[in-house]
Formats: sequence, C-alpha cells, structure tokens
Amino acid sequence: MNRYYVDGNTVRREEEPHQYKNNHKLSAAAKKNRNRNLKMNRGYIIFLAVICVMATFACVHYLRLKSELTSQKSQLTAKELEYSKLKADNDAYYNETVASVDLEAIRQKALNELGMKYINQDQIKYYTPGGAGYVRQYQEVPTEE
Repeated sequence: MNRYYVDGNTVRREEEPHQYKNNHKLSAAAKKNRNRNLKMNRGYIIFLAVICVMATFACVHYLRLKSELTSQKSQLTAKELEYSKLKADNDAYYNETVASVDLEAIRQKALNELGMKYINQDQIKYYTPGGAGYVRQYQEVPTEE
C-alpha cells in the first residue's frame, strides 16, 4: 500500500515506521529484556516521586528565603532613610546651636565678671602615658624641679 502526502508543492511518500528487520530471529531473552526495559518498575517510580518532592521543598524554601531577604532589604532601606533624616536634623540643630553661641561674649564674661585668666607656660605639665591609650589620674602628678 503506497501512501502519499502533500508537503508544500511536493508530493512525498510516507515512510513506514521503523521495524526491526529479522524480528523473528530475536531470542526470547532479548524480547524479555526489551519488554522489561520499556516498563517502569515500582522502585523507579518511588525514586522519581521522592526526587520531585525534594525539589519542590527546595524551591519553596528558596522562595521563602528570597522573600525574607527582600523584606529585610526594604527594612534596611527604610532605616537608612530614617537615619539620614535624623542626621540631617541633628546637623541642622548643631549648626543652629553653634551659630547662636557668641564666643566673644563668653570670653568677656569669663575674664571680666568671673575673674578667670589665661594660663602661663609654667602652669602646663606634660605627661607621657605608659602603654595605655588613656590616663586615669588617681593622685596628683609629682612635680619635677
């Protein structure tokens, strides 16, 4: 039986499905192996089901972590914005405070009304600390003469 079909402007002959030649010469063991390999056994199906479940859980866990990361990033951005606003307000308040202080008036009041005086060079004592970065004074520093 010849079968033909039209493909565009050409007529082609339909090919017969591939058949094994000399099929009758295959041994019974080969036929049995071929039939067994075409079927999926119960262990393979269980293995595939377990892998699918594990992949699904991994994907869900990944999506949860990604969502948590996104929310943390948005919270961080909000905190950074709040910090920058507070810093700007603090800087503005500091500048306003510094501008409102008249240092010359304070100096005049300290010298004239409170009787304060500038220090002399002989009143300055230099001290080099040991290994620490700061000095705690528990008693008077001895004078060197």
